[in-house]
Amino acid sequence: MGPPRTTRRLRAALVLAVVVATACGDDLLLGPDAAQGIDGLALLGPTCPVVRVDDPCPDAPHQAWIRVLDAGGAQVTRVRSGADGRFRVGLAPGTYRVVGEGGHPFPRGGEEDAVVKVGVWTPLTLHFDTGIR
Repeated sequence: MGPPRTTRRLRAALVLAVVVATACGDDLLLGPDAAQGIDGLALLGPTCPVVRVDDPCPDAPHQAWIRVLDAGGAQVTRVRSGADGRFRVGLAPGTYRVVGEGGHPFPRGGEEDAVVKVGVWTPLTLHFDTGIR
């Protein structure tokens, strides 16, 4: 007698999940030694309620979770920017949507499109809105 029906279903579901996860971007995500990808900076702003010429209030680096989606909207990876706001993701050439994960309700994460070309690191700045006005 073989394994119980629930065990077979669980195994089948697990195999399907692995196949789907592999199909949703592992071939797009490259390692840290990739020749191309997205070289990003997450910024938080505005950080002051009033900005004046004599007292500028630049956006601040922001540590946040950031999702990278492929052209079809499937998640390729999720990365966290450093305390300096920087993040770097090695990717296969193609078009991607970069989405900042925000808070509830603030900061609101921005979204940007990026085109990755062979052998080029694409610069990208992702803005997070503090809601300060």
